[in-house]
Amino acid sequence: MKLINLKNIFAVTLLFSVCLNINAQNEPRRSTRPNIIFLLTDDQRWDEIGYAGNEIIHTPNMDKLAQHGIWFNNAFVTTPICAASRASIMTSLYERKHHYTFEQPPIPKEIIAKSYFALIKEAGYYTGYFGKWGVKFEDNIEKELFDVYHPYKRDFYFRLTDGATKHIHLTDLMGKNAVEFIENAPSGKPFCLTVSYHAPHAEDKSPQQYIYPLDMDTLYRDVTIPDPPLNSKSYFDQQPEYVRDGFNRVRWQWRFNTPEKYQKMVKGYYRMISGIDRTIGKILNELEKKGLADNTIIILMGDNGYFLGERQLAGKWLMYDNSLRVPMIIYDPRTNVHRDVDDMALNIDITPTILDYAGVKIPESYQGLSLAGYTTKGQSPAKNRDAFLCEHLWDFTPIPASEGVRTRDFKYFRYREHPEHEELYDLKKDPLEKNNLAGDRRYRKKLEELRNECDKLIEKIK
Repeated sequence: MKLINLKNIFAVTLLFSVCLNINAQNEPRRSTRPNIIFLLTDDQRWDEIGYAGNEIIHTPNMDKLAQHGIWFNNAFVTTPICAASRASIMTSLYERKHHYTFEQPPIPKEIIAKSYFALIKEAGYYTGYFGKWGVKFEDNIEKELFDVYHPYKRDFYFRLTDGATKHIHLTDLMGKNAVEFIENAPSGKPFCLTVSYHAPHAEDKSPQQYIYPLDMDTLYRDVTIPDPPLNSKSYFDQQPEYVRDGFNRVRWQWRFNTPEKYQKMVKGYYRMISGIDRTIGKILNELEKKGLADNTIIILMGDNGYFLGERQLAGKWLMYDNSLRVPMIIYDPRTNVHRDVDDMALNIDITPTILDYAGVKIPESYQGLSLAGYTTKGQSPAKNRDAFLCEHLWDFTPIPASEGVRTRDFKYFRYREHPEHEELYDLKKDPLEKNNLAGDRRYRKKLEELRNECDKLIEKIK
């Protein structure tokens, strides 16, 4: 029997240990905290995604996130306009609380200090922001909140980049920026990236309105888009005069007032969304390439809903579900939980959700709630949310200010300068909000109940 050569064993063990160390040094160091990517689209309403049942639109990457994550059937914004909604997303406050919309003073520093941008950077995250900013911060301090910051303006969607000889579509440029951010993010440190798309927002100054990437031109060419529901003029005539004379009607004239124009415009709108989806695919591929896919949470939502000809209107702003309801997806690969959720989720829930995933304490001043429990604990955090305040407070005549309350089953709203006009809908029986029940004696008690509920929410939120 041969004696064991201890010297040889020691030498082999040492060599094996050195090889392990070398391999460990060559592999990227990974953070135990998740990376977080928030994708915010502009004017994409809830049903303009394949997973929601739209059989025409091409959104395979959004569909993939929904199929493997949490899809919120009832996600809403509290204010259906980009400036106020984005301020609510950033701060977890209702418009009535943060007081920001168009033509208003910047959001003050004490509120910004509690935005997810500030708190997640303070917690040690590497941060990036690309795309539409859409708000104003006091003293422009947003420039200090990100390690990489490119707040692009829309400018007709096409532009030259440094050293380029061909124009690139803004959506593609933002996708390129996002991929580069992931590629260059420091190893061993978690990142939080916000990609704030301008698409599918129309370019109001262009006759084309919906400016999509040029190579999307053949997409949907052989498809006929169905007419919108409630497109009879009778539904338009039911609106009060200040709505009939407002921007919702003006933009309908620009986009949808003939069958031919309607087909062209909706296809352009769809192509812009498909352009976003393509960049999401590139982001997902880069995460796989970098070995980060299984530790990166992705949240997607729209900043407000949109009229596509319903009631012979365009745009958003009004308190109908067309302009309040948005797509919302949370994909957490760490738990790989898929659920279709009927609970009401809101734009003010985004910031507490991001902070919760990052392990950051959620400020008590927030008016939203974290939705992270849907993926991490199998819980239903918004299960007990029975109602929310919907509001649009901008003092601007072409878009009449309004406020109301939406419950699971009913919708009530009024115009602030014309409180005599009220609308009430039984959403269970009438999901398209065809029949205003405010003048129906059988619903007098419900009208009074929701009118009072609206007043109570306003007092509570102030």
